[in-house]
Amino acid sequence: MPHVAVVGAGPSGVFATAELLRRPDVRVDVFDRGPTPYGLVRYGVAPDHLKIKSVTRALARTLTDPRVTFRGNVELGRDVRLPELRREYQAVVLATGAPHARRLGIPGEDLPSHVPAAEVVRWYNGFPGARDLSGLLRGPVVVIGAGNVALDVARVLVKGHKGLSHTDVPPDVLAALTPRDVRVMVRRGVADAKFSPVELLEVGKLPGVDLVVEGLDPEADGEARSAGIFREWAERPRSGGGVTLTFGFHQAPIAVRDNGVALPDRTIPAGLVVSAIGYTGERLDGVPFDDSRGLIPNTRGRVAPGLFVTGWAKRGPSGVIGTNKACAAETVAEVLGDLTDGPVFDIEPLLAARGCRWVPWPGWTRIDEAEVALGRANGRERTKITDLARLLDLGAPSENLEVA
Repeated sequence: MPHVAVVGAGPSGVFATAELLRRPDVRVDVFDRGPTPYGLVRYGVAPDHLKIKSVTRALARTLTDPRVTFRGNVELGRDVRLPELRREYQAVVLATGAPHARRLGIPGEDLPSHVPAAEVVRWYNGFPGARDLSGLLRGPVVVIGAGNVALDVARVLVKGHKGLSHTDVPPDVLAALTPRDVRVMVRRGVADAKFSPVELLEVGKLPGVDLVVEGLDPEADGEARSAGIFREWAERPRSGGGVTLTFGFHQAPIAVRDNGVALPDRTIPAGLVVSAIGYTGERLDGVPFDDSRGLIPNTRGRVAPGLFVTGWAKRGPSGVIGTNKACAAETVAEVLGDLTDGPVFDIEPLLAARGCRWVPWPGWTRIDEAEVALGRANGRERTKITDLARLLDLGAPSENLEVA
């Protein structure tokens, strides 16, 4: 019976698992470094995008298949090593994503006032151990970027706690999210921006938010899909009664300072500067890595004999959640072409011997039930638990360690 290890329980890893299950004799062990499944759906999708988050129901159907075993809080390199997985499983599929932020490459980006968008997203999504950013929210915010991540961060910050009270944002984060002025700083013009029209239309409907647009170039931007949206915003009268969300085009920062962002002709004041200029993959011991593209080099998902990759780690941080389905199908076609029968490996004695408190699927359901109960007590559908020790107390039974 072929036994496959999938490292990463986000959409790309779960879609790969679903593809593997098309072969009826395959068994799959799915590992995630976090104690919970769903990856970026849980900790990356904006908290007010509830419809997108509902994809977890489809992901859960795969992870509860009797041929699948989920184990959370198992980190590659810490709890289990890649050579061990490659030795004991007939194939290993890496779905480790692109968790690291690209650098701005300008002076001052290492100042405490500058935070990559990935950290902001983890904070307001309740990622265990995320940096507390409440102390930096002392005034207006500048978000540097021209894509949907920049737009998400800006929207969450201008909406604040009132606009997010129905979501699963942790209470302490919610309390810190008072609505505030935000500037989205775009280094080039509208034609080069990657904002999706759907996301822009959502921003255009935010109540109590004045939209300001600077730096439009009618001649250069006239044919861009979103140019009409920005022109309409630029012509809107300002109410002056709420917060302001400004989009500044052709504003290339030259430095981050303690009090804001320096442009060639002025400094834009800000208590917090967020860079949202893209993500890059993670280097893994024993796995080749392309620094220039920020991914694991591969051919249709094949990295080496018995080793494969899918998702952002394979193609870079691009596309939407559904893009990972076709990506996974391509990779798994390569896996199945090589797959041979072998013994089913029981990894739990190894994990127990190393003191790993892994979270099985029943443990995740206990976490899930606790979060739902916590949310209902506060008039919400869910409130995330952010304390890792609490998550492990709920999800990782002490008897795991007795396997050894």
